[in-house]
Amino acid sequence: MSPPDASLATALSGIKLRNPVIAASGTFGYGVEFEKLVDLDALGGLVVKGLSREPMNGNPEPRLWETRAGMINSVGLQNIGVRAFVQEKLPSLARLQTAVFANVFGSATEDYVEVVRIIEDAPGIAGYELNASCPNTRHGGIYFFYDLTLLAEVTREVRRVAKRPLIVKLSPNVAHIAPLARAAAEAGADAISLVNTFIALAVDARTRRPRIGAGFGGLSGPAIKPIALRMVYEAAQAVKIPVVGMGGIATGEDAAEFMIAGASAVEVGTATFWDPAAPARIARELGDFLKAQKIARVSDLIGTLRCEVPSAG
Repeated sequence: MSPPDASLATALSGIKLRNPVIAASGTFGYGVEFEKLVDLDALGGLVVKGLSREPMNGNPEPRLWETRAGMINSVGLQNIGVRAFVQEKLPSLARLQTAVFANVFGSATEDYVEVVRIIEDAPGIAGYELNASCPNTRHGGIYFFYDLTLLAEVTREVRRVAKRPLIVKLSPNVAHIAPLARAAAEAGADAISLVNTFIALAVDARTRRPRIGAGFGGLSGPAIKPIALRMVYEAAQAVKIPVVGMGGIATGEDAAEFMIAGASAVEVGTATFWDPAAPARIARELGDFLKAQKIARVSDLIGTLRCEVPSAG
């Protein structure tokens, strides 16, 4: 492992990070699968793929479609379930020096609570990221991220059982992000992360069928970066807790832009599909950017956007 760049050292809700670049959930497996491809301890952190109360098989194939400036996916949150994760994956992750976050989801509030309860007594997890983009089947299929009351409820109930820092991951598929960011913060979130993917459709003109087996999928990659930056800025203006930004980050300068917009840390997802070591590379590039700009600490970038941008929320 290369010596850490002191200018990149930071913290997120009390969690010390070697650098602010984190491998995003759903794109980095359970982390251990990448051990032969990248030095995991060179990352600022990693978020394991979403964990549910029981194992899930995911959506029908095909699950991925490359677009001109990104990717559409509909994996369907396939995972081995939280109990198998604790028994089979977490022991290896617990040996890492990098911060490991457990991404948690469910179809009802009690599912989220139970997943966190099972993880709570196990070592090796620095914090939780709640995926609030799942349908709440107890309320007629409403998504948590659409409803301020449901978002606050799931955040508040998980907060009651979670001793570790709690990040709430918000969806961009809303008219205004600021009210949702505030609802999560007021309900006890230690940080928020955004954006998740945008609901999208790819069509095969010859067969007249969707390119994705489940029909709709989530658009990610460089195509969404300008929208993601706008929403990260709006969320950071709305709350006093840290914001973790994501959405099309592929270079160190991309990461710097998100931090200038108000993010305290960033997550890298789609870029790992063509470069598995992308999070570590982006961290190095971010360090080079700081040196070139004569910036002493990466935290000096946070929220330094110089123009007045109107709030949408």
